[in-house]
Amino acid sequence: MATPPERTDAPAGRVLVLGLDPYRVPGPWDPTPVAEGIEAGRREFLAHDVPARFCLVGLDGSDDVGAVIAAALGAHPWECVVVGGGIRHDLALFEDVLNLVHRLAPGAAIAFNQTPADTYAAAMRRLGSAGR
Repeated sequence: MATPPERTDAPAGRVLVLGLDPYRVPGPWDPTPVAEGIEAGRREFLAHDVPARFCLVGLDGSDDVGAVIAAALGAHPWECVVVGGGIRHDLALFEDVLNLVHRLAPGAAIAFNQTPADTYAAAMRRLGSAGR
């Protein structure tokens, strides 16, 4: 089956969202609110017809985090990369991720969300929202 052509009429650049999979973070906590926030953020991109890919990694040992993120960064020429709060809470992980973004997506704007639900707004701060 042929892959459909990339859209050229999308209202904003392609966005990559890097974050933690709330169901694969160790510890006793309820992942549901974070998962719901991620889905709310995903719906905002869909509602505004902005192409976005969410790359959610696990910290439970099931992912080679650097390899998964590097593969996502190398998949397309991203215009904006949003780094989620879960990644930013672990300083060493945050540094590793920022260096991967710098190396593999040097032309991409970098954005930070405040909550999973405001990920679209974070991307638009960097991409601009005129006419969207």
